[in-house]
Amino acid sequence: MSKLQPVRGTHDILPQEAAQRRAAEQALAQVCALYGYGEIQTPVFEFSDVFHRTLGDTSDVVTKETYTFTDRGGESITLRPEFTAGVVRALISNGLQEQLPFKVWYHGPAFRYERPQKGRLRQFHQFGAECIGAESPLADVQMIAMANQALAAIGVAGATVLEINSLGDAQSRLNYRAALVTYFNSRKNLLSEDSKMRLEKNPLRILDSKDENDRQLIASAPRGHDYFTSEAKDFFAEVQESLSMLGIAHQVNPRLVRGLDYYSHTVFEFTTEALGSQGTVLAGGRYDRLVAMMGGHNLPGVGFAAGMERLLALQEALGVSAGETARVQVAVVPVDEPQERAGLELAQMLRAGGIASELITRGNMGKKMKRAEKTGAAFVAILGETELQTGHVVLKTLADGKQEIHARSDLVQYLKTL
Repeated sequence: MSKLQPVRGTHDILPQEAAQRRAAEQALAQVCALYGYGEIQTPVFEFSDVFHRTLGDTSDVVTKETYTFTDRGGESITLRPEFTAGVVRALISNGLQEQLPFKVWYHGPAFRYERPQKGRLRQFHQFGAECIGAESPLADVQMIAMANQALAAIGVAGATVLEINSLGDAQSRLNYRAALVTYFNSRKNLLSEDSKMRLEKNPLRILDSKDENDRQLIASAPRGHDYFTSEAKDFFAEVQESLSMLGIAHQVNPRLVRGLDYYSHTVFEFTTEALGSQGTVLAGGRYDRLVAMMGGHNLPGVGFAAGMERLLALQEALGVSAGETARVQVAVVPVDEPQERAGLELAQMLRAGGIASELITRGNMGKKMKRAEKTGAAFVAILGETELQTGHVVLKTLADGKQEIHARSDLVQYLKTL
């Protein structure tokens, strides 16, 4: 009898690795809790249309990599190759499109039939988060900040570099698509066969090509930022300025793209040189057209996903492990738009201090306070024009309505004494 082996591209998670994985997942989840995210668990398989509709019938994932089969009822079923589509399907089918923003994190196995190699398996595991219903660039900033803090919580942030780019809005993307079609059509005979097909279906995906000849053409291709609308330029400027305000180092990579049509505005990746060729450890971006594409409302979204195998390999390479827990929850409420960036800075300061916080920016003051109460926060930190100028904050205790004025710089220490 031949020796039993796991299926190629899978591996057994033995107790020592399981303990390391669990510690990392708990640390990542605790950071997400600081930002007001709850856990979601979607099925490991979905109707194939969930993924085919979102990933596109011509994408490599759908044409070459999905585990798709017909079940006994005659339905086409696909093991999930990624989580975002399933999360959006859950939002729609559970009638949650009015409960916004919808902020969830997830972890679990996903499946792609591809050539197994170090850090890349056919059954792999992802940790990620999605925020649906938030259109402000501050939502992108907070998603990136949460990802950065999550990597720090498991001790690997220092070995990563944050690369960001913008795909612009819908009109920007149309402008850029037309420029790419013109450019690559004039060089069509030099393109790989895959890229020739992409030129007809989705020319932006040519920019993802790994073919060496394609890469040489891509180096001289038009750049997306040259085709942005003024609104798209302002959106990306706000993201960059806010990241800098929070002290989150980043570099713009104009070649960082997403080929799928529903992506827009911010895309980002945390990369490392510690794992050889498998350099991306966490990637994300904004997808303002995905929910509508799947038959839901026209809702914006932003999220990220990280491969657990790569995160654990990076931990091992660096000789580190996970930590940190959450304590108090505070709702940060800027009175008006001019105080929103200071509110973001305050919320980030609280989270960095281990205090769970929620930044509330939508609606008038009455609606903001009602939303603050719904978060279950013990305190509301209110920032008005006076507080913005003086460096203070009004701290309201929701249990008894008591209000105190504190210096913003002292707030973390004060809350930790309670």
